[in-house]
Amino acid sequence: MSQTICLNADLGEMPGPEGRALDAALLAIVTRCNVACGGHAGDAASMRETVRRAAKHGVSIGAHPSYPDRENFGRIRLNLPYAELYTSLASQVAELVTIADEERAHLSHLKPHGALYNDAAKDAGLAELIVSVTKAAGIKELIGPPNSELARAAQTAGLTYIAEGFADRTYEADGALTPRKMPGAVRTNTREIETAALAMAKDGVIRARTGETLQLGIRTLCLHSDTPGAAAHAAHLRATLEAAGLRIAP
Repeated sequence: MSQTICLNADLGEMPGPEGRALDAALLAIVTRCNVACGGHAGDAASMRETVRRAAKHGVSIGAHPSYPDRENFGRIRLNLPYAELYTSLASQVAELVTIADEERAHLSHLKPHGALYNDAAKDAGLAELIVSVTKAAGIKELIGPPNSELARAAQTAGLTYIAEGFADRTYEADGALTPRKMPGAVRTNTREIETAALAMAKDGVIRARTGETLQLGIRTLCLHSDTPGAAAHAAHLRATLEAAGLRIAP
């Protein structure tokens, strides 16, 4: 039996017709999508169009909530009281659930965005809050960093946890993503991205920026939508994985 890997993309993040066209192109490539639901990007119109197109392509649909911070695209930590953050996240997810219900679609998973994703990897309380939002929405699966507080909280709560890897990002020795402000944190070399993707998809491992080999148990790879040429790169990477004998599925 061939090995299987899931490909996911964060969608509904780029504005206007160009953003919707990019989403449409990526939905022909990925097997899961994470729909921005207003915290860092996205609105009711982008959510509805993304849900409709994902359902048409048979792509699993997930919520992609964030710290409520559109100005910084959800990429800095907001030290909000937990009750206030819970209300915001629950509201973001609820709007997408309502839209999905109206479109006769189903939300299979949740994946936090940006700084919320990174913070929940190390903060047990924040991880438990995200798990609570997920369960309250009736969502059964959570995508996030491997070997993290978010993984432990999800597993304790009985959710299915899907460990995610980023072929276009470098990692530190502790398994955390290299902060974007550091030089070389984002890979742009196609060959390096392919090498990292194949290692994660076939063996669940990646080499850290400082040389260590990390066993991460990756089950899904994220294909970023906010980089130039994203759709072409995503199509090429999928073809590379399939050529290596991997089956692409949710």
